[in-house]
Amino acid sequence: MLHGGAGALDNLGNDKEAVRYLEGMRSVLEHGRRILQLGGSALETVEQCASLLEDDPVFNAGAGSVLNEDGKVEMDAAIMCGATLNAGAVAGITNIANPIQLARVVLAESEHVMLIGAGAQRFADHWKFEFMPDHYFLTPDRVAQWEQAHLRRRMGLDHDDVGTLERMNEEKYGTIGAVARDRIGNLAAATSTGGIVNKGFGRVGDSPIVGAGVYADNASCAVSCTGFGEDFMRTALAKTLADLIEFKSLDGPTAAREGIDYLQRKVNGRGGFILIDKQGRCACAFSTKRMIRGWIEQGGETQCWL
Repeated sequence: MLHGGAGALDNLGNDKEAVRYLEGMRSVLEHGRRILQLGGSALETVEQCASLLEDDPVFNAGAGSVLNEDGKVEMDAAIMCGATLNAGAVAGITNIANPIQLARVVLAESEHVMLIGAGAQRFADHWKFEFMPDHYFLTPDRVAQWEQAHLRRRMGLDHDDVGTLERMNEEKYGTIGAVARDRIGNLAAATSTGGIVNKGFGRVGDSPIVGAGVYADNASCAVSCTGFGEDFMRTALAKTLADLIEFKSLDGPTAAREGIDYLQRKVNGRGGFILIDKQGRCACAFSTKRMIRGWIEQGGETQCWL
């Protein structure tokens, strides 16, 4: 399963733009299918699929990340293995093309779960990550978006229409995510984002927070969230979904319905999530008008929606 953000998506200018999102999702889903068919692990699959979404500038992660108040890109990412509960996360990093790959190295090679800022940059340098120039991350749409937000001294989220930054309910929350279950039943989840437009004060959202924006446990499910990050942190939504499955014996689709109701009831939360339960059942739910998502359920047909 993949997602590419949630929101009104009214800022998709035309059918051609919508098709670009869907074609990008479909291509990455098929790539994930091939990895799993060849015996690849769920962890490997979500890392590779998230990396491909980070490379696509239409999504707010990696190359397509939004700009902070200084006109710079700061990114967050996390990945988690359901078999071991090992996780790796990075926050506030710059000039790394694929933050999810750095998060995977944190999982595999560090005794810590999360690294931030300058420390994460030193860790990346130690493991010989290539540092990309600033212009690699700057797209014309992102620059225009930031200029409007900076001029108005406002923050917007992800893929907002530059002319409607103040309309909070018509935003697109552009975090990307991937969840997978492999042939031996192991689960994994990954989430990556550039955050919110014109963000300041070292803001970090839910994406790199284990239990909020990402979670995986073979006893329950794998989850990746997208939306207004503060809402997902306040409700620990990813872990809440896992608990609904493990402790209430719900299946994935039922837990998804209860989880989105909980998010809205508690904090009027905006966003959504994708989920694969321990039996391989796919589910998603969202409180926004739309959500970019797609899945291949138990080896079946590739499906994508806006």
